Amino acid sequence: MSLPSISIITPSYNQGNYLEQTIESVLSQGYPKLEYIIIDGGSTDNSVKIIKKYEKHLAFWISEKDNGQSDAINKGLQKATGEVVNWLNSDDYYQPDTLQKVGVAFMNPDTLVLSGQGRVFDDSGFTRHYTKGVDVYSNNLAKTIGWARMDQPETFFRHDVIRHIGLLDTRLHYLMDRDWWIKYLFSYGLKGIVQISDVLVNFRLHQNSKTVSQNAAFQIEHDSFFYALANQFGFTDEKELIEKCFSVKKDFQIQIVDNYSAELVKQALQYYLLFRADESYAGFSNAKARLLLSNVNHQLLTDTERVLLRKLKLRTTEPFATFLSLIRKLRSS
Repeated sequence: MSLPSISIITPSYNQGNYLEQTIESVLSQGYPKLEYIIIDGGSTDNSVKIIKKYEKHLAFWISEKDNGQSDAINKGLQKATGEVVNWLNSDDYYQPDTLQKVGVAFMNPDTLVLSGQGRVFDDSGFTRHYTKGVDVYSNNLAKTIGWARMDQPETFFRHDVIRHIGLLDTRLHYLMDRDWWIKYLFSYGLKGIVQISDVLVNFRLHQNSKTVSQNAAFQIEHDSFFYALANQFGFTDEKELIEKCFSVKKDFQIQIVDNYSAELVKQALQYYLLFRADESYAGFSNAKARLLLSNVNHQLLTDTERVLLRKLKLRTTEPFATFLSLIRKLRSS
């Protein structure tokens, strides 16, 4: 069986300081079946000059005004013909042999998603930490959805999957990749997911990157997704609780791909509430954590998460919570 064709899309806007390194990291892979597409949003810096330098190696490129990153990526997806697809932002770059490792994994026709690891670094070159693509909880689809986490740069999809679940939701500017991941889980379950320990990509943190500068907006879209999920499936209690505890976009609606099981949605929402309660506790918001925990249906959790539920309820109960908060603040100071 031969290696599959791979389409890589780079959306870019005024990232001339980093763009050339990104492009070279893709082209230097030497992958025999590479389709490389660059969608520039009408940059006013030296980006177009850099793109033209490499245009003979590109399958397609364009520089024009767009409606944000999701729109730019969708333009690339509509041009892409590869059997495997992903996008690489214009301030990140691949490790050598990344595409070879990806291609080998997708030679297995049962592989639908490949997830590797990523190195997160800052502008000084210092490695902050490593990411691991996606979290998959064995035999627990509801938790995998409710605790959904995805590091997009090192997570590749088979193109047929994307054709099924659809293009990126252009209303989302921060959570469009996680939206894809959750849609995948609802449609395909836990099958077809391959995880490898190889570092595939280098993810750059800098002052202008969305991960650094707009973290609050990420969280609003995350909570809005589960708010909409509860709303669209008629789970009023969960909907009202999320609205009470978090900032959400009340008019947001999820694009449902298949006939999602209401039972699975209900269970996934319990894991989401538990997850956000744990985060609230970690952020010293004990009152919010208590409210969330009191509304989690423990009967819909596995034994492991029931232990976490009981532990958090204890730790957020006054006066024990006051004592723990004091200790934690002293340790963090």
